[in-house]
Amino acid sequence: MPVPHDIAAETELWDTYAESAFKDDAEPTFCWTQYGGHGPGPELLGAPRRVLEIGCGTGRALAYLAGQGIEAHGVDLSPIMVKKISERWAETGASFECGEVLEWLDACEDTFDAVYSIFGAAWFADPGRLFPLVRARLNPGGVFVFSQPPAIPGAYGPQGMYKGGFAGKAMFTYRYSYRPAVWERLLTRAGFANCEARIIDAPKTGHIGTLIVRAEA
Repeated sequence: MPVPHDIAAETELWDTYAESAFKDDAEPTFCWTQYGGHGPGPELLGAPRRVLEIGCGTGRALAYLAGQGIEAHGVDLSPIMVKKISERWAETGASFECGEVLEWLDACEDTFDAVYSIFGAAWFADPGRLFPLVRARLNPGGVFVFSQPPAIPGAYGPQGMYKGGFAGKAMFTYRYSYRPAVWERLLTRAGFANCEARIIDAPKTGHIGTLIVRAEA
């Protein structure tokens, strides 16, 4: 059953996140995992000429790709974050838009060689709605790749998630967690091929790994 996303409340949440997460001295970097220098890199995207990051956050990954000569586009829910990254990465040529990802994709008429999410919108949007929209925006042979923490055993589907601790104003969103095989089935139903979901172990035994999912248009 769909959960009741409150976009206005979630925008406030991600605006608050932007104030703490964005650093003026940040440098371009591309990493799928939460551990710097660990795991695969942008090669999972293939050799795209044009990419879209959904839930682009601090924009560091797009700035990195733009520096490699790739036409880089991003969309994020937080107007504060989009303002900050548009100014910070202006010289890279990357472009950023503010929007709710499902509405933005539904209205978008452009296509891309790769769409990706790094702990971004693919974690926080209903895959039953998101995946067909992404599929429609990919060029033939294009790829969709996303990463996020793996599901906690026994906790599957939409999961409520408070942000900013457990005291103070109640700001929350929903994230979506499934076993790797379920992610693959959801992508296949949305029209993707060669779907692969796997968990990359953390660099230290017993620490949280990273789910990485890749599928082709």
